[in-house]
Amino acid sequence: MKQFRVGIVGATGMVGQRFITLLAEHPWFNIEVLAASPRSAGKTYEEAIGSRWAMTVPMPEKVKKMVILDASADVEKIAAAVDFVFCAVDMKKDEIKALEERYAKAECPVVSNNSAHRFTDDVPMVVPEINPEHLEVIEAQRARLGTKRGFIAVKSNCSIQSYVPALHPLRQYGLKQVLACTYQAISGAGKTFETWPEMVDNLIPFIGGEEEKSEQEPLKVWGKVEDGVIKNTATPSITTQCLRVPVSNGHTAAVFVSFDKKPSKEEILNCWKEFAGVPQELELPSAPKQFIHYFEEDNRPQAKLDRNLEGGMAVSVGRLREDTQYDYKFVCLSHNTLRGAAGGGVLLAELLAAKGYFD
Repeated sequence: MKQFRVGIVGATGMVGQRFITLLAEHPWFNIEVLAASPRSAGKTYEEAIGSRWAMTVPMPEKVKKMVILDASADVEKIAAAVDFVFCAVDMKKDEIKALEERYAKAECPVVSNNSAHRFTDDVPMVVPEINPEHLEVIEAQRARLGTKRGFIAVKSNCSIQSYVPALHPLRQYGLKQVLACTYQAISGAGKTFETWPEMVDNLIPFIGGEEEKSEQEPLKVWGKVEDGVIKNTATPSITTQCLRVPVSNGHTAAVFVSFDKKPSKEEILNCWKEFAGVPQELELPSAPKQFIHYFEEDNRPQAKLDRNLEGGMAVSVGRLREDTQYDYKFVCLSHNTLRGAAGGGVLLAELLAAKGYFD
């Protein structure tokens, strides 16, 4: 695979920092540009971050002296210097939509961690193992934008990355109803315990907008490309509750599911064991070798023990059993800033690169 020049737009935030750690030694992608808000622009990355470096690994030496550009004012300059950008900015949704379209129209592909374009019907929202075929809609999006290279592709919300992968291989049995209660880490809010001491010994039963995303985004992921847009599937019926819990990293989901044709427990376990997607077939650098891992122990998966499985890119499942009101229930776990955010974005970019969308 050839080398690609990469920009990180929103480089000073927690997801931007995670992108930097993942790309510092990436075999295909080389960081060429860091961009952020006007208050950080003109400073070196080290100066702009100061004491706000939130990763457990040291800041890579290669980015410390890089001078940050203005994410909004320097669009043309950034687009000319890179092959594509990752976008993880903290702005109002309308501002994000406009900014990402500016990059795309400057012929710079955008791999977005933001939610702003997730329901734009010609923008693919891709979990690479689940719906890689949605990338086909990029051709129609380019026609709408009037671009040759530029486009926007997004990753899905971090909360659905924990339970949708476990449900996906079971769709052959006709998913009918899904109830998912998610228990989400504080890093999903861009926080640590040092910056959010109120979360210590606490639980908050509300995360703004999260339940709507968790109920609607799977229907787009499972939808189909028709007539240049992605049309959502109508089933299953999904309801969720999303809670913030005092965990640093790792989103857990308690899932209840009913089927049109109820499978046996052995059939479900076999589906999870055998499931692999295009990233595994292509052996993409960030792809886990085994996407879904099932734990037989009653007390697994646990965030502290299992969130970093396969570099934080695998999904862990446990406690599969029959239910009195639904057919089955089980527990899922994914690393929210790796599989659920920056890592999922990097894997999506690897898929786009392998499929020639950056050429």
